[in-house]
Amino acid sequence: MTERGVLLWIHGGGWRGRSSEDGAGLARHGLRVVQATYRLSHEAHWPAQLDDVREAARRARAAAPELPLLVGGDSAGATLALHLALRGVDRRDDVAAGLAWWAPTDPLAAQFRLRPDGNPWADLIGHPPAADDPATVDATVATHAGNGVPVLLVHALDDRSVPVGQTVDLTAALLAAGHPVHSLITHGGHGLDLDRPDLAAVTTAFLDTVLPKG
Repeated sequence: MTERGVLLWIHGGGWRGRSSEDGAGLARHGLRVVQATYRLSHEAHWPAQLDDVREAARRARAAAPELPLLVGGDSAGATLALHLALRGVDRRDDVAAGLAWWAPTDPLAAQFRLRPDGNPWADLIGHPPAADDPATVDATVATHAGNGVPVLLVHALDDRSVPVGQTVDLTAALLAAGHPVHSLITHGGHGLDLDRPDLAAVTTAFLDTVLPKG
């Protein structure tokens, strides 16, 4: 299959660890999948993670300068992918598209404060999120909407780790800011198989709008 783009894959894990999903299956869509790593929340606080994935994106772009650069991830990695897509690597318009599966996007959502394992956003930014806190505002994905990059958002109704409302609200915010958005709300919980037919179909449809067909 002809390579259509480079996908920098950013792993999930609540910013505390590394999830098992590595995005490798997305190669079937004509993507060269490159793994990114970043400092976890016990190693460094926000925005160190964004700095790390930006550096990984620079390396991926340098290795294949002839291909468009896309960024994607699951869960906490999807949050970082969205930041990278909306804010850019070195310019706000140097990422071709962002793909986010079940992403936490708003640190102020009440559901995170009630998690029995503690609030992952508090670990990430180093203190409990607050509306008037600069780090909280900066870590909120919708704060950075407006560069027009196409975005794919996927979430499941019964996700007990990240509330589906995170994707519903972000879809509305991105559309209002002028982004082309493909958004799928489907059945299931957290961490679905990216090869599941409905997920694969929306991924194909999205990529066909932003990349040459393979």
